[in-house]
Amino acid sequence: MDDIKIKKRLVIGMSGASGAILGIKMLEILKQFSEWETHLIISRGAELTIEAETDYSVEQVKSLAYRVYDYKNIGESIASGTFKTEGMVIIPCSMKTIAGVASGYSDNLLLRAADVTLKEERKLILVARESPLNLIHLRNMTSCTEAGATILPPMITYYNKPISIDDMNFHIVAKILDKFEIEVKGFKRWGENH
Repeated sequence: MDDIKIKKRLVIGMSGASGAILGIKMLEILKQFSEWETHLIISRGAELTIEAETDYSVEQVKSLAYRVYDYKNIGESIASGTFKTEGMVIIPCSMKTIAGVASGYSDNLLLRAADVTLKEERKLILVARESPLNLIHLRNMTSCTEAGATILPPMITYYNKPISIDDMNFHIVAKILDKFEIEVKGFKRWGENH
């Protein structure tokens, strides 16, 4: 019994905001960590964004995950708090999705899984993609934060001296995974020798 290793589960939601490559990059990086399972929900908007912004097909993205769930099926296992996870990341996270999380309007599996994550007091990271932000966006993000979520916009850093968009995407995703104590090789922290 001592030899059995229980894998950690991370729910990953992709909504229709721009930045689908960030969710894809997260799935690719997590494939390197055999102790983690990725449980993926892709909204219809995210499917369209994947096709519009990347060279990946939706099926290729789904193949990167340990398990994929039907966005419309609110009865899936991850809709229950008894399904043990380390938390959830919505990457990218549209303002529509943030509004749903802020109001508890769980009319699909992505929003229900986020609601469950909050009610179970697990980590919920919302990789908010919008610019500029209006007052409604800011109020909704405040509500999410007050409920226990972390708003982590995909902000570019310069101290790590990125030379490509992929470098920037990698740093953003590694910074998010750091919140789950996943140490990604090559992640440069401020003040460390480069």
